[in-house]
Amino acid sequence: MEIRCKRLSDLKQVANALLKAYPTQRIFALRGQMGAGKTTFMQAILTCLKSCNEASSPTFALVNEYELPQEKLCYHFDFYRIKNIEEAINIGFEEYLYSGEYCFIEWAEKVEELLPENIVNVYITVDKESLERSFSF
Repeated sequence: MEIRCKRLSDLKQVANALLKAYPTQRIFALRGQMGAGKTTFMQAILTCLKSCNEASSPTFALVNEYELPQEKLCYHFDFYRIKNIEEAINIGFEEYLYSGEYCFIEWAEKVEELLPENIVNVYITVDKESLERSFSF
């Protein structure tokens, strides 16, 4: 599926489409260049999941935890700054992955060898002229 997005206000529709396309999936890789809007898209996802939390980039903490209704959780990882796979292992990344909770991962290519086969890849590309974003999953 590919969805084009011209305005930030369209992100909620894209997030809804993603969650509806994969209703039982819990592990997603948000893939795109620096500045593609991965963290901004994460805010739209949290809105769709009815979280009261605001998304922020977990660049320095590596993982942010967001509360969802019914005592569920959502984990948001940003592995841009990790130096090696051991850093991900040391924060218990694999335990998060198999927790049954939502996991959204930025810079997943840095931990590729730890990812399960059934992950949903969400590719975000930006048209340099129009700044329109394209989401494919």
